[in-house]
Amino acid sequence: MPEADEENDADGTEDMPLSMRLSIADTLTLGNATCGFMAVYFTTTGILIPHLTGSDETGMARHSAATAVILMLMAAIFDLFDGLVARKLRSSPMGAELDNLSDLISFGLAPAYFVLVYGMVADDAHQRVSALAAIVVLLAVVLRLARFSCVTLKDGMFQGMPSPFGALTVVSIVLLELPFVPTLLAIVGVAWLMVSRVEYPKPRGILAVAMLSWIVGAMGLLAAWAFDAPGGQLLLQTGCALQVVLGAVIPLFATARRVNTFRDNRREARAAQLP
Repeated sequence: MPEADEENDADGTEDMPLSMRLSIADTLTLGNATCGFMAVYFTTTGILIPHLTGSDETGMARHSAATAVILMLMAAIFDLFDGLVARKLRSSPMGAELDNLSDLISFGLAPAYFVLVYGMVADDAHQRVSALAAIVVLLAVVLRLARFSCVTLKDGMFQGMPSPFGALTVVSIVLLELPFVPTLLAIVGVAWLMVSRVEYPKPRGILAVAMLSWIVGAMGLLAAWAFDAPGGQLLLQTGCALQVVLGAVIPLFATARRVNTFRDNRREARAAQLP
């Protein structure tokens, strides 16, 4: 009888629908979702709750903010590798849905919640306006992910700023500690870029290596800032400023490329009409 039960269990596993089996890529995707949830946890327990209880532990808040952002960076690494693994090996039929849901947690909810908490703890921020900006970020990611599932683009390109890049840019803007109005405008600008039609290259090959190197470097900057290393604050602000500049420059290059392509097509069309 035990042998028969084991055979039935084995047969049940073999008969399990393919859509219910998790691949290696799916496991990485779930790691992405876990990091996003834990980023919300550390933002709450290390920043929001001490502020609400009147704690003066600024070091703990700094460590928790760094930990939350590092977790978002780890989520971006998981998101980068699950795509690479899925292309090399395989992904289950529910892989795309898992990826969208995980991205919504890590790059939609987590950064939006970070903005919301910023509006509650920063001295010059306005809580209700910050809540509105957080909603804008969240909805931008929702719309972007939904459009990604419905729109087919040419291979190697994204339409709109990728949500991991957008989330990290939003967090970088907050960490720069600029005045409230410029911070708010920059956050809304990033949200607009995520739902725009600006084309962004997918991180493959050399670009994927560069992105991974940038993320690891950003983790180092956050760790130096969290442990109050000499020059840690300056290093962090420099890294955040580079992230924001990169987020602003890529659309300019993409727009210039589209304009040049349009002009070249017009010239070719005119040349073809000439006798």
